[in-house]
Amino acid sequence: MVTNTLPTHIKVRGAHVNNLKNMDVDIPLNKFVAITGRSGSGKSSLAMGVLYAEGARRYLNALSTFTRRRINQVGKAAVDDVQYLPSALALRQRPQVPGVRSTVGTMSESLNILRLVFSRLGSPVCPNGHRLTPTLAIAENMGHLTCPVCGSHFTAYGAEDFAFNSNGACPTCGGLGEVRQIDPSLLIADPTQTIQEGAVASWHLPGRNFMPIVANAIGIPVDIPYQDLSAADQEKVLHGPKQTVAINIPSAKGKIFHMDNAVYENAFAAVEDSMATTKNERAIKRLNRFYTFDTCPDCHGSRFNPKLLTQLLHDQNIATVSAMTVADLHQFANTIVDWLPTDMHDLGQSLIDELLLSLKPMEDLGLDYLTLNRPGATLSTGELQRIQLGRTLRSATTGVLYVLDEPSVGLHPANVHGLIKAFRALVAQGNSVVVVDHDTSIIAAADDVIEIGPSAGKGGGRIVDQGTVDHIRQQPTSLIAPFLNGTATLRERPVLAANDLWQKGSLDIEVAHRFNIQDITAHIPKNRLTTITGMSGAGKTTLILDSLIPALNATAKKQPLPSHVKSFHNNHIRHVVEVDSVPVGKNVRSTVATYTTILDNLRRLFAATPAAKAKGWTASQFSYNVAAGACPMCGGTGQISLDVQYLPDITEVCPQCHGQRYNRDVLTVTWHNKTIAEILALSVDEALSFFKGETSIENTLRILQAMGLGYLLLGESTPALSGGEAQRLKLTSRIGKRQTGTLFVFDEPSVGLHPLDIQQLVKVFDQLIQQGATVIAIEHDLDVIANADYIIDMGPAGGINGGHIVATGTPTEVSENPASVTGQYLQQHLALFA
Repeated sequence: MVTNTLPTHIKVRGAHVNNLKNMDVDIPLNKFVAITGRSGSGKSSLAMGVLYAEGARRYLNALSTFTRRRINQVGKAAVDDVQYLPSALALRQRPQVPGVRSTVGTMSESLNILRLVFSRLGSPVCPNGHRLTPTLAIAENMGHLTCPVCGSHFTAYGAEDFAFNSNGACPTCGGLGEVRQIDPSLLIADPTQTIQEGAVASWHLPGRNFMPIVANAIGIPVDIPYQDLSAADQEKVLHGPKQTVAINIPSAKGKIFHMDNAVYENAFAAVEDSMATTKNERAIKRLNRFYTFDTCPDCHGSRFNPKLLTQLLHDQNIATVSAMTVADLHQFANTIVDWLPTDMHDLGQSLIDELLLSLKPMEDLGLDYLTLNRPGATLSTGELQRIQLGRTLRSATTGVLYVLDEPSVGLHPANVHGLIKAFRALVAQGNSVVVVDHDTSIIAAADDVIEIGPSAGKGGGRIVDQGTVDHIRQQPTSLIAPFLNGTATLRERPVLAANDLWQKGSLDIEVAHRFNIQDITAHIPKNRLTTITGMSGAGKTTLILDSLIPALNATAKKQPLPSHVKSFHNNHIRHVVEVDSVPVGKNVRSTVATYTTILDNLRRLFAATPAAKAKGWTASQFSYNVAAGACPMCGGTGQISLDVQYLPDITEVCPQCHGQRYNRDVLTVTWHNKTIAEILALSVDEALSFFKGETSIENTLRILQAMGLGYLLLGESTPALSGGEAQRLKLTSRIGKRQTGTLFVFDEPSVGLHPLDIQQLVKVFDQLIQQGATVIAIEHDLDVIANADYIIDMGPAGGINGGHIVATGTPTEVSENPASVTGQYLQQHLALFA
């Protein structure tokens, strides 16, 4: 008798994506698997570059050619063989930023169900103002109704009518909830300047640089300050009619260009016409600086057509229900069935169950403080990921491989429990879950752990160990084990004596009213490391990014404080440096060498060689971003993209330069027996010994190494770096210089960092502080928080339940404060490493 046994593992053989060293690994199916390892060790290469890429590609290959042409496809992974791989879905570290029409309701799809609830169960009003009670006849006879009081016939609102992105949009704002108006004060850059000097800011827009000449031709004086123009001339500048005149435009080289029909476009029209003809996001962002944005006066920000608000559900309209938090909406939903007539209870319960089902994942994942009308663009990365995960959970699929890249990003320790519960729910539904993460509580909860390393870059790409959490804990070679056991060093910085904390004074700010913050005062010690902690939505970003930084910038420029900042004392801090985890550079042309000063110095060294001088070459010849130096086939990118119609585009290493970016002539010149391409292939660590004695390059390399980036290649593409790597790279120009009077603000600096890399990051903070800087980190990671000199913990929860400072003090003091949720988790963490 033949028995068919189902496969228990995904078998990966010969994976060589990025730095993976022909990796062979068996990954358990129907389990929760955590992949860990140092930043740049190859974790994401295995998870996203092999498992997700191949799983998604194989699923798409099962679709028709016609369908595949309309889907953004993934190319074949660099792996010899993968067996027993399910179809794969991925939740990425950086979800796409939602558009202006996205809200929590649309993204979670809860609003879709709510629209259905209002259309089927709501109480409509006839054109003469008579309210109809909900009935089965109304629910079934959507469309044509007759008022039992006055007999008027009218059409009821259907589910589509309640969509603010469709039929239900407010006619005034088009469903955006806000209106924009050009602000005349923003059109004039500097009223003390003349038009010739550039007083009219909107005439600096592309294609309008000759407008001062046109203005002069129609009789507007262009050589006196704008503020001294007559009221009539100022009116012409702002609102003058379009007219054509003949003008002469002098060029920089003295030539004259004649235009017979130059059109005069006033300052307002220059913006309006530009906005009407552009769809480019960067151009729209540039134009938005001329507008002020106000809440729509007709829908009051709800986005819905005001006429829809007559239809009620238990005395609430769709705008008021959308403004409820998820927690409040759950409570409200439970009252609806009892409000309905008895014969509608079955229909009502069915729809309400569906609504509650859409809310449950958000409640489980700690998002119950969000309102359905919250704009998607205002959500943090962690909130976006959890909404995406919640939608996935609700779909109740089976037999799928879920690959999650750093799902703990932006998550407070209290929310991680809900995340782990979600992973277990996916596995219970018959799925496999692979998570790339550094959070030790997530790793400790996994069924199986794969550790990749041993180090990063060229030193990574191998399996260090694999097994249960208990197995990993006992391995002497494991880099994560000491952080699971509590045997690692937690505090990397000296602990300040109590009377030393405020020795240099403080920055003081009082925020009167901003989002969920209502009149709070914060004191931040100068020349110290302060962490701002609390749940997502607690008010951390509002306090620091929306209040402290604008107040500091306004004070430095001697401008009025933002309206919501009641008072601010900068204590001689005049500069602020924001360091976020947004990728460095925009395309593959940006590398570690170009972002730092290394390539500039390197080009000068090559230009000074006898071979280069003999050819009459300058430093520009050694740039792959100009035609003289670039490979003619790939244009200096080192790769080519092949369009193969209905298959995904194939990106290949350039067959002419073999990824070296330069043309053959440039590669005939060597410095110390290496071509410039061979030098760019070196890691920072390897380059240090090679450039001994070349002070300018050596100093930059030492800073990169001190930041734990020694494994990066000089020619490595910077947009591909992790968030933590990008943050540290941005600091290279700052290390080693006096920073007195400078505030550094880090937004989640632990993103993408292994606990060992966090130790390195804390040392970087300490360097900045020793140079005189004041450092603030908005952070959830307990390792970073434990290394702070001072903590400001906000909460007690998120949204309307946040906005307060619940605890302040040293890590020990906050850990002992019963009012602090962060403190409870910090206390456990400190105890583990005691």
